[in-house]
Amino acid sequence: MSYFEAFILALVQGFTEFLPISSSAHLILPSAVLGWEDQGLAFDVAVHVGTLAAVVIYFRKEVISLLSAFFGSVFKGDRSKEAKLAWMIILATIPACIFGLLMKDIVELYLRSAWVIATTTIVFGLLLWWVDKNSSLRDDEYQAGWKKALFIGLAQAMAIIPGTSRSGATITAALYLGFTREAAARFSFLMSIPIITLAGGYLALKLVTSGDPIHVGTLLTGIAVSFISAYICIHFFLKLISRMGMTPFVIYRLILGCGLFAFLIMQ
Repeated sequence: MSYFEAFILALVQGFTEFLPISSSAHLILPSAVLGWEDQGLAFDVAVHVGTLAAVVIYFRKEVISLLSAFFGSVFKGDRSKEAKLAWMIILATIPACIFGLLMKDIVELYLRSAWVIATTTIVFGLLLWWVDKNSSLRDDEYQAGWKKALFIGLAQAMAIIPGTSRSGATITAALYLGFTREAAARFSFLMSIPIITLAGGYLALKLVTSGDPIHVGTLLTGIAVSFISAYICIHFFLKLISRMGMTPFVIYRLILGCGLFAFLIMQ
């Protein structure tokens, strides 16, 4: 992998990981459309580290508060709203872990195609548009009970299908349940921390046991670029949705999906 390819792929990962437009779809497209080689396990680990660092640092106050409340609930019986939210995030992570372990081979064999990506990009984009237009937009993330958390967790589990978008699925589910746009995004971002940690750890374990070669330069490029782009993306995304809602991202998904269909038909 060249430094240019590493820069572009890390930039794509950073900008799309937290937007409701599917990072996996955008990372698969370079190989499907441009003929680039697969980026490999080591680079996957690197961009996971970069995006994880971005969301943890951006929400550092919330992360410290939630961790403190979580351990307080375990050892001191803390029943604060922060402790409840921490437990709801853990609960919401479980379905994705189960689906990921059970379905990863099926997804790798049958669903990582450009046709699937084009379809899911359009379908889930339209679903996001409908939910955004009809949501009551009344609740914040601290009002998530176990049923709501589990529902959003199941939506996150569906995002194992390429083109769905983890953040898109979780934000859509939260909006459907009546969260405000900002609360839906924050809950989605906080949910991403344990799932990215687990996914990155799984990939790192595979990397250690695979013996794949590691190019330090491209890995550092991947970490740095994905971190900076993800941090910028989170900041501006939260500002944008409060003014414009999800419509810009729906339009982008429709253009991307239709454009990909057109490209595939002409092949």
